[in-house]
Amino acid sequence: MFRVLKIGSAFIGIIVGAGLASGNEIVQYFTSFGTLGTIAAILATALFAYLGMTLTRLGSRTQTKSHKEVIYKISGPYLGIVVDAIIVITLFGVGVVMLAGAGSVLNQQFGLEPYIGNLLMSVLVIGTVMMNVQRVIAVIGSITPFLVLTIILIGIYSIFTMDASFAELNPIAKDIDTTLPNWFVSAINYVSFNIAVGAAMALVMGGAEKDEKTAALGGLVGGIGLGLIIIISHLAIFSKIDLVADYDMPMLKLVHDISPVMGIFMSVILFGMVFNTAVSMFYAFVARFSDMHTKKSNVMIVVTVTIGFVLSFIGGFKNLVSLVYPFIGYIGLFLIAALIYAPFKLAKDNRVKKVLVKK
Repeated sequence: MFRVLKIGSAFIGIIVGAGLASGNEIVQYFTSFGTLGTIAAILATALFAYLGMTLTRLGSRTQTKSHKEVIYKISGPYLGIVVDAIIVITLFGVGVVMLAGAGSVLNQQFGLEPYIGNLLMSVLVIGTVMMNVQRVIAVIGSITPFLVLTIILIGIYSIFTMDASFAELNPIAKDIDTTLPNWFVSAINYVSFNIAVGAAMALVMGGAEKDEKTAALGGLVGGIGLGLIIIISHLAIFSKIDLVADYDMPMLKLVHDISPVMGIFMSVILFGMVFNTAVSMFYAFVARFSDMHTKKSNVMIVVTVTIGFVLSFIGGFKNLVSLVYPFIGYIGLFLIAALIYAPFKLAKDNRVKKVLVKK
């Protein structure tokens, strides 16, 4: 059970980065559709549960140390190139957004120049990625429970202190600009984007677990837990949308309004979750091209994060989330299709293998 919870917690930690934990993604993908956004969040929960279970199971079954071998196995040589490229682009792109998110957290809460947060995060990521994968999973998973507890408490408080009903707040929420066309497409796009973000590291996590059932349950628990965080975050922000709609970090604004001291605590949690996703993205990116814990991988992580640090100043955190994330969500549908087909393909391969053995 401990290993299941460890994998589930780490899976949540990979995906809950600056965008989700800060509430920025929640506003863009769910709250901007008002009451229909709640239905979208429930749909996203079901999809995360299934796909999380599929990813960690595939990783465990293949005992993979990089997403590359699994992706080509389930997608074939041609679609595999497309899916692999999507994941690689996503890993680096989201890693850059996370570095920008670190600067945004410290800027909104403490008034520090963004480059300070960006630089601090870059140094932390380089140091952590040089550790082994089990330590990375432990680091990622250890911060997640604090975030879950904080979001639950914020959600309960926000809903019970609402100044208006959801029906009254619905028009305000629907006035928020979003690049997504409707709640259904938004839910699918959100899951697609986040699976593209988390697939590589989830496969590596599954590969670190020898028992396939344990790995699958960990992914399932992680997917359900992630969905509950999304639903609670959406309801918390929706209940105060008239106060937080214009902020880069609406969840941080909610906490700060409750108590400035709690705002400081939340900013630390947010920074930790940004760290979680940044580590996951850059670790998996480097693992795609090099064996980890070698001189080559150490040089590559330093060079990659340095380039990411420079690019993190382009566009600003809020704009990057609203433009880059939906784009990744659309191209990530190729990966979703491959994952849905994967169990059937692996079952077929096993049947063919058994027939050949008998002959």
